[in-house]
Amino acid sequence: MLEFPFWKKLWLWGLTLAASVLALPSLFNVSGLDWPSSLPNPQVNLGLDLAGGSHLLLEAKADDIRAQRLENMEETVRQLMRNAKPRIRIGDVSTGEGRLSFMLDSPADIDRARGLLEPVMQGANLTREWDLAVVDGQRIVLTPTEAGINAALDDAMDSATEVVRRRIDELGTREPTIIRQGDTRIVVQVPGLEDPEALKNLLGQTAQLEFKLVDLNALPENVQAGIAPPGSQIFPYAPGTPMAGRFEAVRRLGGIRGENLTGAQAGVDPNTNQNVVNITFDAQGGAKFAKLTRENVGKPFAIILDGQVLSAPTINEPILGGSAQISGSFTPESANNLAIALRSGALPVPLQVIEERTVGPDLGADSIRKGLLAMAIGSLAVIALMIATYGRFGIYATVALVFNVAMLLGLMALGNFTLTLPGIAGFVITIGAAVDANVLINERIREERKRGRKVVAAVETGYKEAGRAIYDANFTNFIAGVALFAFGSGPVKGFAVVLVVGLFTSVFTGVTLTRMFVAGWLRKARPNDINI
Repeated sequence: MLEFPFWKKLWLWGLTLAASVLALPSLFNVSGLDWPSSLPNPQVNLGLDLAGGSHLLLEAKADDIRAQRLENMEETVRQLMRNAKPRIRIGDVSTGEGRLSFMLDSPADIDRARGLLEPVMQGANLTREWDLAVVDGQRIVLTPTEAGINAALDDAMDSATEVVRRRIDELGTREPTIIRQGDTRIVVQVPGLEDPEALKNLLGQTAQLEFKLVDLNALPENVQAGIAPPGSQIFPYAPGTPMAGRFEAVRRLGGIRGENLTGAQAGVDPNTNQNVVNITFDAQGGAKFAKLTRENVGKPFAIILDGQVLSAPTINEPILGGSAQISGSFTPESANNLAIALRSGALPVPLQVIEERTVGPDLGADSIRKGLLAMAIGSLAVIALMIATYGRFGIYATVALVFNVAMLLGLMALGNFTLTLPGIAGFVITIGAAVDANVLINERIREERKRGRKVVAAVETGYKEAGRAIYDANFTNFIAGVALFAFGSGPVKGFAVVLVVGLFTSVFTGVTLTRMFVAGWLRKARPNDINI
């Protein structure tokens, strides 16, 4: 076990130095020094508690999801009945009391209608999401099941979490923490972002984009009084638009939604010099948009974002290219934010900020100073004790300890991991674990010498026998670290990352490197006795 050929030494030193060099950019950054821009710059990301930043807790309302499901089902029912051969005529459609009900013109169509609706009442996992009942022999009532509501809520929150993640990624932030909390909440932590206002505005924007035809039959005085004609709904104009303070009546069903968007970019209209957002549709959305504009030339249609009308231009000619332009008195910043929101997808449900915190960089810097101070004091005390107790072997353990910290920091930088305040605690624990390995080895060597073994035999047996206990102990810690990372969140994950990576570096440096140091010294000095 004490044989180290040249190629093996070269490999071990190369691996050690390469991993240690990766820590230099992070050490320069912590020290306030500038790392040369011409060199690679892998760095450990600092978490919210160290770099400062913003913490937001977002919440969705389950009632909004229920209302959206009813509206989607109503549109599906109308389309199914309209496309039936022969057509099934319905009327007296109602969505009151959380149910969808409608009257068939002919009782003879009950069975046909039931057959058309049966497939859409099943969820993707064959869960029944709607119950169907026939009332008075001619009215069909669709009631959402509890399982269907729960499935819709879970899907909506999963989708909302992904949309939030994409929007924050568009901002260029590094290592945000975005996790679901409970059934209807999402936790967002963005390190390095001191002003949460822009983030709140971006995440609070649902970005539900709709194109709906204006109801030309609606009386202006009724619209301004909030009275909508049958089959229509009223939306206010967005603040900052020329028509702000007024309302528009649009057809409730039909139109196009923004889920078919494939791109959105902020730009400037060359004709008006106004800030606009240029959008493009996929093939399906482009075909729908072309059909809508082709069939309604000369009629106005409203561009609605999150329940507010941005503008209501007249369709002068069919728009066939699968692209459109949104105008609405934008500033460059608001146009860019809207483009980001549209590119990342619409939130399936509105999110409200119910809690916010801002961690200043001064507090984070203080945490770093105190954490490094604690690590330095602990390390120096351990080094002094090791050298005083084990002499030369304590010096080897100290050198290995320094490489252990450098390699751990370098590997975290290479993996683009995030260091949190609990992660610094993980560093201290890793130092203790590395030293613990050397204590086990050195004590075992002492025991072997007391039993009368010669120096080389005692050292070889000490490393061999103590290595078993070291590997077993670190393997159990590895299982605990993986579990913490898999089931924990935020700071717990930060601690788990340092713990798991540190286990590998501490075993490598505490066992393999020190054995190489000791083997080289024994081969060179050939001592008859050792002071340990």
